[in-house]
Amino acid sequence: MPNIKAKFLGTGKALPQKVLTNADIEKMVETNDEWIRTRTGILERRVTSREEATSDLAITAAKEALANANVKAEELDSIIVATCTPDMVFPSVSCIVQSALGAKNAMGMDVSAACSGFIFGLATAKSFIESGQSKKLLLIGVDTLSKITNWQDRSTCILFGDGAGAAVISAEPGDAGILSVYTASDGTQADILKVPGGGSRNPICKEILDDKSYTIQMDGPEVYKLAVTKMVEASEKALELAGKQASDLKLIIPHQANLRIIESVAKRLKVREDQVFVNVQKYGNMSAATTIVALDEAQREGRLKRGDLVELVAFGAGLTWGASVIRW
Repeated sequence: MPNIKAKFLGTGKALPQKVLTNADIEKMVETNDEWIRTRTGILERRVTSREEATSDLAITAAKEALANANVKAEELDSIIVATCTPDMVFPSVSCIVQSALGAKNAMGMDVSAACSGFIFGLATAKSFIESGQSKKLLLIGVDTLSKITNWQDRSTCILFGDGAGAAVISAEPGDAGILSVYTASDGTQADILKVPGGGSRNPICKEILDDKSYTIQMDGPEVYKLAVTKMVEASEKALELAGKQASDLKLIIPHQANLRIIESVAKRLKVREDQVFVNVQKYGNMSAATTIVALDEAQREGRLKRGDLVELVAFGAGLTWGASVIRW
């Protein structure tokens, strides 16, 4: 039997047209460009219009990934969408994408793991393909966090942006593909990063709207500390599962939440600056979209070539965290 791997055939991305700069945010809340840049490294982010939904970005990214992979939508047998900001409670974003693409032979399902969503999606994709359940799969990481951001809360509104990334992943013989995925969770820490209103516990009502509990609430210092610790842990675990070391990596793509977190993770892993891909300055934290958008940009910029080792690592609400080592 040939050694079948879950191999990336192509990637794509989609970003809203509207750019929200630090100068724009200065007009909304009491903050300034220097304060934001110093603490987060973020210069601007993309935000959707009122009319744009999560699925709109997902569909655009998916079409680009299919074109990049030279794969027709009818060839897909699975569509997995990682998101925590779906268009609606149901149907799933994946089913909306399936319809829009005409991917009539694909089943669709959504994965909810917040900022770690794409990594959890990779774990699912790897399992589907290696078990023979799927031959050609579309995996999308997409979020529109601007829809659930409190734009009067200066501690959170500076951080988030919207975007989507997609990858066509296929069952292929050879050494290239997903070598390992490590995922973990800790629900005991759920309160430090949450959206408490709008679900079945606290359904939408006048009080929820008035107190804005349908928006992101975060204990910044705690999230920062745990993000660094758990992303380092996940990176090391995934490398161990793949039988590799950080020095073997051509590139590491950390979750793009905060430049200071990225720098701390890189320092602890003892990787060189040129091994770390960073685009947080352009987009802010796009949740499940960050690692796949960065992966798409890295390969298009020539920073990844066939045979190179790349690691994606993320941390998010749940708490959730994970990493994946891929031979490109």
